[in-house]
Amino acid sequence: MSALKWQGWLVGLMGLAALLVFAPLGLYVWASGGGAGAPAPRVAAPEVRVAECRIDPVSRRVVAVVEARGEGSYVVTVEFRDRELPGPNTRTSQSLIRIPGLTPDPAARAEALGPVWPPAATPWCGIASTTPSPTATTADAATP
Repeated sequence: MSALKWQGWLVGLMGLAALLVFAPLGLYVWASGGGAGAPAPRVAAPEVRVAECRIDPVSRRVVAVVEARGEGSYVVTVEFRDRELPGPNTRTSQSLIRIPGLTPDPAARAEALGPVWPPAATPWCGIASTTPSPTATTADAATP
């Protein structure tokens, strides 16, 4: 009978030791936000607009001046068409530009070059999409 009593105490002490080891670990994981399953903080989408859409007189290419405000770095897809509302099966030209390190004020400006444009047509420039850009790399940091 005393052997069973001794085994009961041993199981109890092992349970207490496990609680003393794993309870602080569990509290640490809980306090730190739950690990990899926790959602990333959401950043407000930037305000991006086409400030100017013109045809370069020398090269006859469409140039869109894009203005952006917000926080972070983004890749913006600029679309070039001959009218604002495209018809069915209309193909459009697109250009990608990267806008690094946005701040709320002042607005960052970048130029997107489009295709060579016919002389008689008036271009339309618009923002097709805006996606977050990965953080700056060492190549970006080396660029003046």
